[in-house]
Amino acid sequence: MANSIIFYTLGSIIILSSILAVSYRGILRSTTFLLFVLTGTAGLYFLLNYHFLAAVQLSIYVGGILVLFIFAILLTSRTYKPEPRDRSRVVMATLAVLAGVGVTLFVIVKHKFMYSGNTTVEKYHEIDMKVIGKTLMGTEKYQYMLPFEVMGILLLICVIAGILIARKR
Repeated sequence: MANSIIFYTLGSIIILSSILAVSYRGILRSTTFLLFVLTGTAGLYFLLNYHFLAAVQLSIYVGGILVLFIFAILLTSRTYKPEPRDRSRVVMATLAVLAGVGVTLFVIVKHKFMYSGNTTVEKYHEIDMKVIGKTLMGTEKYQYMLPFEVMGILLLICVIAGILIARKR
């Protein structure tokens, strides 16, 4: 019962903060709402007994990347004058959101999750660190080396773009 209450509380905090993070006009406050999203996600990892993943979430994302975002915003910000809303942008954003929700629902309905019905996970059994390491750095099916490398390249592109934007000013 308590786990359900904590899950629904964290879920509602994550959903509300996510909506506020992408819809709020102030970039510093949007980053603060992103902080709540990342911290709530770490709370869900703790609830699932994924202590390593929760610690990584808190130390790398909340402690490192988000603080880097805040410093970058404060160092490169200038007064922001919002553009008037264009109706076509609102329509395209709404279509993009609906497409994302549709894809997410399709994946949730059609995908057979790996641990559904597994009694060892339901009894709070934590996965061994070697299994996590092999899954993250493996190149076989259901292993995540390629997405890991793609995220590294994406972060490098973001850093280079931030330097170029700050340099032009």
